[in-house]
Amino acid sequence: MISKNEIKIIKSLTRKKYRESFQSFIVEGYKSIRECHDAGLHIERIYTTAASHELDDLQPIVITDREMKAISNLTTPPGYLAVIKMPVLPDVPDKGLFVALDGIQDPGNLGTIIRLADWFDIKHILCHHGTVDLYNPKCIQATMGSLARVNVHYIDLPKFLSQTKLPVLIATMSQTSIYDHPLPPEGILVMGGESHGVSHEIVSKGKAISIPQYSSLQERTESLNVATATAIILAEWRRSIGT
Repeated sequence: MISKNEIKIIKSLTRKKYRESFQSFIVEGYKSIRECHDAGLHIERIYTTAASHELDDLQPIVITDREMKAISNLTTPPGYLAVIKMPVLPDVPDKGLFVALDGIQDPGNLGTIIRLADWFDIKHILCHHGTVDLYNPKCIQATMGSLARVNVHYIDLPKFLSQTKLPVLIATMSQTSIYDHPLPPEGILVMGGESHGVSHEIVSKGKAISIPQYSSLQERTESLNVATATAIILAEWRRSIGT
């Protein structure tokens, strides 16, 4: 059983102000919940339906299909939903590879970039204020559990880039190809928002790089999806430094 008050609280977590108030967020799907548990995140409650047994060892609260539909954010609920406490983030280290995001608004793009960071073993993502909330349910769903292994920091990005000693690479539509520019063993890759790219204030704080375009002038596309572009650059960066 689940009380009406619990349903109200869980549904409220779809909104940022309530997530911040309760310091909690929702994860759906047994694989993502399992990864959050295995990564050491504090799970407050797990709800499952009677036919869902993948998380029985975590002692879930069994509810009806109707109750699950009432608390789920998905059209077809997977039968597993957890309320998880927001983790306390470590400090941003002063060395390593980082992805920085300036004004990403699509939660699916942010979630995919978090998943990419996990794939390429990047532990920290730096988000300029105004980037979409990582605990947005659509973002959580897109991370496929990678959120448990990647630290996402919301900071004053221009100030941080002004103070860091790490090389800063800015993804733009410039003529400097990532395949012609030697990539450093450590550094910060800055990716811009879907509509306007990296802001002028931030562009001035690093070296502009780009992914070369091979289509003809008549068929030229305006730009790549930001998550796709991030994947291409990170793959080349990891390949070029050999780690």
